[in-house]
Amino acid sequence: MPELPEVEAWRRQLDPLVKTSPVEQAGPAHIATLKTFDPPISTLDGQSLAGVERRGKRFLIPTSGGELVLMVHLMSAGRLKYIAPGGKAAKSPAFRTRFADGGELQLTEAGKKKRAGVWLLRPDALRDELAHLGPEADGLSDDDVARILGSDSRRLHSLLRDQRLIAGIGRAWANEILWAAKLSPYALSGQVDDEGTARLATAIREELARGLDLRLQGANDETTYRVHRKLGAPCARCGTPLAQVDFEEHTIFYCPTCQTDGRVLKDRRMSRLLK
Repeated sequence: MPELPEVEAWRRQLDPLVKTSPVEQAGPAHIATLKTFDPPISTLDGQSLAGVERRGKRFLIPTSGGELVLMVHLMSAGRLKYIAPGGKAAKSPAFRTRFADGGELQLTEAGKKKRAGVWLLRPDALRDELAHLGPEADGLSDDDVARILGSDSRRLHSLLRDQRLIAGIGRAWANEILWAAKLSPYALSGQVDDEGTARLATAIREELARGLDLRLQGANDETTYRVHRKLGAPCARCGTPLAQVDFEEHTIFYCPTCQTDGRVLKDRRMSRLLK
């Protein structure tokens, strides 16, 4: 799933492109992709867009007057791309916005399941739609992280992915952050000491910044991730083969030496959790 570094990198690339020409036609959209019907998506026809903003993992594309905002959530398999005039476009995207100069903004989604979504919202409806999100992950201070850790007793990997507490982190960057912080993904948030909290806060900031920088350079997953989906690869810090464990329908990757004092974590569905 695209997370804060990926979405922010795409946002920066798309921002100047959607401003160049007014919308000629918004849509069509796959019936499962378009989540709102009032106002109709055709209301965007003839409007100019003010650029691309971001909240958590969502793209926000307001009209120049601010009366409407197009919100796009990629979920796990969606991609948002600008096709220059005359460029090769997808034949049947999940959603497209065609501009007067011939360019297109296209949402595509791999696989048969249509989970990505497009909403056309007025500002008050947008506020309601985003009200549940926590603070942006890349803006957290040490005190913010300490407060969030103290707000609930949760396994760290689960807590980092909870968009109500922190907006923008998913399973991939939770893996990267916890590895960088030398913390077990199964550690309880309420039991992380001051030193661990400081390491976690630093890791959140530095890992998301590292990810954004690499994505802006066009780096792929293999180059960007040091832990995520690297089962059996040597830990970049100690050389121990990286391990994985399933937890809450997610696969977690970690270093047994750096993060769990040499203990191999057990699948919670099969055995008692280790901290």
